[in-house]
Amino acid sequence: MDRSRIIAVDFDGTLCFSAWPDVGEPNHLLIDYLKKQKKLGNKLILWTCRSGVALEKAVSWCREVAHLEFDAVNDNVPEVIDYYGNNSRKISCDIYIDDKACVPDDFCVIQDE
Repeated sequence: MDRSRIIAVDFDGTLCFSAWPDVGEPNHLLIDYLKKQKKLGNKLILWTCRSGVALEKAVSWCREVAHLEFDAVNDNVPEVIDYYGNNSRKISCDIYIDDKACVPDDFCVIQDE
């Protein structure tokens, strides 16, 4: 399997400062990071709860406003599907970027407070 890193990124509150179902201002710092990763040969997945028209708006926003193209949208990249011989519901990636994410060690500390 290709050894490029796979980065999954959320849309609402992460790539785009917005509240569902609207789209809003771009997170330029994150967008610049993702463009750099893409140029380095890494794969990008747009991983969002959006579907239907709302998903189409998000993908269009990514192309037109952020100038980002993804290797997969709400799906695994083809190399992962081929490697495992199936397409798991869980996205296989090296990095998840999401405004609701929590690192396990940090979560344990928060719960102990």
